[in-house]
Amino acid sequence: MDGKLEDREDVRMPIYSDYIIYVDESGDHSLSSIDPQYPVFCLSFCVFLKKVYSAQVTPALRQLKFATFGHDMVVLHEHDIRKKKGAFSMMGKTTRENFMSDLTTIIDQADFTLFAMVIDKRRLSARYVNPAHPYHFSMELGLERLYRFLLNNGQADKLTYVVCESRGKKEDCELELAFRRIQGGNNYFRKPLPFDIIIADKKTNSEGLQLADLTARPIGISVLNPGKLNRARAILDGKFYRDGAGKIEGFGLKVFP
Repeated sequence: MDGKLEDREDVRMPIYSDYIIYVDESGDHSLSSIDPQYPVFCLSFCVFLKKVYSAQVTPALRQLKFATFGHDMVVLHEHDIRKKKGAFSMMGKTTRENFMSDLTTIIDQADFTLFAMVIDKRRLSARYVNPAHPYHFSMELGLERLYRFLLNNGQADKLTYVVCESRGKKEDCELELAFRRIQGGNNYFRKPLPFDIIIADKKTNSEGLQLADLTARPIGISVLNPGKLNRARAILDGKFYRDGAGKIEGFGLKVFP
């Protein structure tokens, strides 16, 4: 009897994919108050093979934290690093240069696939009477491309988790509703997609979320200023998902409208 019960429980367990996806944004979703200095919204999706993430990416970032701060509780937020806030406010010039060099090397060597959706909020507002919510629309565009990625890697029949950072109770509820709508069939494919969402507390010390955070703004800046030197974007270029001909635009990077 016990054995049969265990068998029934096993049947109900989902089959998990080999991938985990971490998501973070740069810019805000407001269309009523658009920052003229940064009028875009970028949603970055970092896709990791779980075995690579756990064996290589996580240890590398934690070792950097131990070497720099003496502990691994520091959360690497791009805004804090750039503005020299929190733990980054006490760094001397040499320490900061060494930290940035090592962090750049880790990102360069990290094995992950990058998808980014960039919404030009000025053009979106100008073109549409009732423009889509930038975050939710970016999620829709992202999940559709991620589904093709899973299909191409033989994982489309398995459950893949999409981990997003919390932005507040109201925003989180709205995001989950939008995600369920897209995942449930309101998408390009008109069918349920093999994803589920996890909304993590902003203080969660997740290396995947931190990497997603570190990638989003450089991508947004590169779309705003395509001719400007952008070392971070240059490193990320090799990680974007491409089609068979090596094209990034429309595949690993979608700019709308």
